[in-house]
Amino acid sequence: MKVQGATVVRLSVNYRHFERDTEPFTYLESGFARLEQAVGWCAKHGLYAILDMHAVQGNQNTDWHSDNATRHALFWQHPHFQDRWVALWEALAERFKGNAAVAGYNVMNEPASGNPRGRLNGMGEPKWDQINALYRRIVSAIRAIDPDHIIILEGDNYSSRFAGFEAPFADNLLYSSHNYTRPGFGPGPYPTGEWNRAWQEANLLAHEGTQFMQKYNVPLWAGEFGSPYNGAAAEIPDRMRALDDQIGVFEQYGIHWTTWTYKDVGVMGWVYLHPESEYIQRTKHSLETKILLNSDFWMGWLPTTPAKDLVHTLAHEIVETVGDEDITVAGIERYLTQATMATYIGALLQIPYAKLFKGLSEAELDRILQSFAFKNCIVHPQLDAVMTRHMNRR
Repeated sequence: MKVQGATVVRLSVNYRHFERDTEPFTYLESGFARLEQAVGWCAKHGLYAILDMHAVQGNQNTDWHSDNATRHALFWQHPHFQDRWVALWEALAERFKGNAAVAGYNVMNEPASGNPRGRLNGMGEPKWDQINALYRRIVSAIRAIDPDHIIILEGDNYSSRFAGFEAPFADNLLYSSHNYTRPGFGPGPYPTGEWNRAWQEANLLAHEGTQFMQKYNVPLWAGEFGSPYNGAAAEIPDRMRALDDQIGVFEQYGIHWTTWTYKDVGVMGWVYLHPESEYIQRTKHSLETKILLNSDFWMGWLPTTPAKDLVHTLAHEIVETVGDEDITVAGIERYLTQATMATYIGALLQIPYAKLFKGLSEAELDRILQSFAFKNCIVHPQLDAVMTRHMNRR
């Protein structure tokens, strides 16, 4: 990353690295040591680290990426979870205050305060009073310990909504939006009459995060965006051209950016595991099953499967039978897909996945996990070309 021109790494962590639900407010030294090791690697290579709390106590949204196994975002309903979130950040601030390799604290990934239990479309109106109060509380708690590091506040509704935020209320705040776009995911050619650089610019200027930045003259960081390449091979150049234009527009308007993600199993990582690696070969059936059963339902660009078709048919049947104009096929289909495929089936598939490693020795597990070592991975050539072209202009 350093050689290619990167300046910062967003280190995503889960509260479970530091605390067990059965022992709240009691912290695991192993989690802090592991994070300090990663920050130390950044310092060694002259990179900054942003500490990103990707999954908080009680779950800040209903999706899989907050490690949510219930589809209920209980963080917003229970003060207990909020107290634990603040206390953990106080512990992190105590550990990392004065650490020059840490650029800032990304206090909560993709909050969704307006997602009450049972809502069909999963995109309720933000509870602005609540999130504003919690952001004030977390900033005050961190500042009492660490007066120096940047504190990063993401927009509500998965880092897309900013209109109800109060004006910046403290020094050294950075606001963060997530900017995944249709042209970057496809399907379809890019550029076209509909999707092109002008569209990218208009889309960015219409984003509430950009408008908040311009209204208050504060910095904005596009903390997540990217273009997957695990669809049709013929579409990869289109996705990369879309990403290239998107980064170019960020640069034009002075918006900082980090792509999602650095390393994965061949979806949208800058670096990905070799298809013939021991890990991929061992988990091949598991990965194929996830696609067939649509447990990674966010990958909407992949071809349809019988499982997807069943949910689509059921959603139509429900809407036609109920006959309520406020209940839509899109809303029902999203809910069913998330609840059954991502939540239920996703959890179910953990059992056969775990069995793939049952009985193996520590040495055998370490050997398999060497598949993730950089020297054994592949740098995606087209994505690398886009990334380095922009990073080397800085």
